[in-house]
Amino acid sequence: MVLGAVGVVFGDIGTSPLYTLKEAFGPHYGIDASPANVLGVLSLVLWSLVLVVTLKYVVVLMRADNRGEGGILALTALVQRSLPVAAPLGYAVGILGIFGTALFFGDGVITPAISVLSAVEGLEVAAPDLKRFVLPITLVVLVLLFSLQKHGTERVGRIFGPITCVWFLALAALGVVEIVQHPAVLEAVNPAWAVRFFAHHGTLAWLALGAVVLAVTGGEALYADMGHFGRLPIRIGWLGLVLPALVLNYFGQGAFILSHPGEVSNPFYELVPGWALYPMILLATLATVIASQALISGTFSVVRQAIQLGYLPRMEIVHTSAHSEGQIYLPWVNRAMLVAVIAVVLGFGSSSNLAIAYGVSVTGTMLISTLLLVILAKVRWRLPGWQVWPLALLFVVVEAAFFSANVVKFVEGAWFPLALGVFAFAMMRSWRRGRALVHAQVNRDSLSIEHFVTTLGSQAAARVEGTAVFLTPSNQYMPPAMLHNLKHNKVLHARNVLLSVEVLTVPRADEAERVAYTDLGRGFSRLTLRFGYLEDPDVPRALKQWAIPGPAFDPMQTTYFASRETLVAKPGLGMALWRDKLFLFMSRNATPATEFFHIPGNRLVELGTQVVI
Repeated sequence: MVLGAVGVVFGDIGTSPLYTLKEAFGPHYGIDASPANVLGVLSLVLWSLVLVVTLKYVVVLMRADNRGEGGILALTALVQRSLPVAAPLGYAVGILGIFGTALFFGDGVITPAISVLSAVEGLEVAAPDLKRFVLPITLVVLVLLFSLQKHGTERVGRIFGPITCVWFLALAALGVVEIVQHPAVLEAVNPAWAVRFFAHHGTLAWLALGAVVLAVTGGEALYADMGHFGRLPIRIGWLGLVLPALVLNYFGQGAFILSHPGEVSNPFYELVPGWALYPMILLATLATVIASQALISGTFSVVRQAIQLGYLPRMEIVHTSAHSEGQIYLPWVNRAMLVAVIAVVLGFGSSSNLAIAYGVSVTGTMLISTLLLVILAKVRWRLPGWQVWPLALLFVVVEAAFFSANVVKFVEGAWFPLALGVFAFAMMRSWRRGRALVHAQVNRDSLSIEHFVTTLGSQAAARVEGTAVFLTPSNQYMPPAMLHNLKHNKVLHARNVLLSVEVLTVPRADEAERVAYTDLGRGFSRLTLRFGYLEDPDVPRALKQWAIPGPAFDPMQTTYFASRETLVAKPGLGMALWRDKLFLFMSRNATPATEFFHIPGNRLVELGTQVVI
């Protein structure tokens, strides 16, 4: 499990040495490579790794698991479930969680681009004449990476761990060789150097945090992947291998800069001996591909969670493994990410330009997770203030400083991940609100199912043998499909089941909460099937295998009825018109509910209805 965690969880943060110190002492910030500045920046990098990644994520936040699962959406669901019913704070928590998720999507576009691009840029150090091939090679690697997603990562994942272990051991070895020659660099362990750096440079030191934060990008992945590997393997991998290797490499790069002041343009690759340069470029490229692969898979998982929780429209989800439920592939998301990543690479052109834009989405998500953690500590854990507020203040101050240092680069490129995040946020909010409006309108035009059953006369309609399952978001009301079937066909089945599918704010539903059943009499019943947000909502399989009261469901005697909604946007109702248009576009391109719930096409009857929102 530790080996698997090293191969998947730490890929993003493990490739940060490729560009962190390169950007800190690059032309953008104008910080000269004096001994005091080098020690100050190294001290900031070290203590950022200790405070943000080790203390916050590894020690504290990993305790906030949602039945073993981590990540911003899991944390949001856990906090909302811990709040009192109808608490005003619940709405704010939902908004924070959605926006944090939206920022994560922005990170999912930039990370593959900057990681692979920075690795391939090692060719410029090996042979400056090869500079013109950097962009084409990067694009080829990225296209191959995204094209392989449909085959799944189960087989490839077996070699991720060993390759990443070799990568971290190489990082440590390169750092140790240089530190032995210039041991004075170890003075940066003293946080006083970071304080002196701020005291001497002031605003420039604050802006330089935009480069320092690159060292902690990927910290969120430690928490998000907790459900796949568990707390202990991630903690062992981080403290036993990853953190020491990263610190040694950063300090080795710092030692190299101290011994070659003013001559360093790419300290990571210039640290590598000439004989090992090309193998290191290959190893770095493999490491960045693995890091990108992990983030792409993570994006698939987060999108799936958002779909199940009702924040995004239903999409085709392909399971690529017969053994692991988490191995999924979303074709539409994969294509959208590939187009976006290619556009980012061509638009920014270099890892240095991308580094300016990088960090906003990461630090924004970090800050939001801290706020949610504070609410959880007070509401669910009920910790006293003296235990909560000192750490909360520490995390908020550090992460707010990182976030503000990146936001000021808005015009220079930070606008891009923010724009991606805002667009994703608008999509998620519009979809959630739009579906609520549709459900409200449908229920407003319908009848209470209890009232219908009570007033149903013996001659109201002819009865035919078999079971009719009416798929409906709310089984409190008469579904439009039932109403139209009765109105036009003047027939009812002997057994009529109003079926709703509910996705819980937990990864997997307990057996005791999976089924809610009510017999309404006269051949009518209300049935709710509950799934966790990480489960596949296969309705026919659930009807066959779960313990549901009443007669068993015979697949050959069961007909599914569903409403196919035609949505019409009307100005002045519900949302703003542009949000209505966005919602209608997503609705037209969403996977039908019947397909998403695995309803067999040869047992399905769809009846149309028009809904004005």
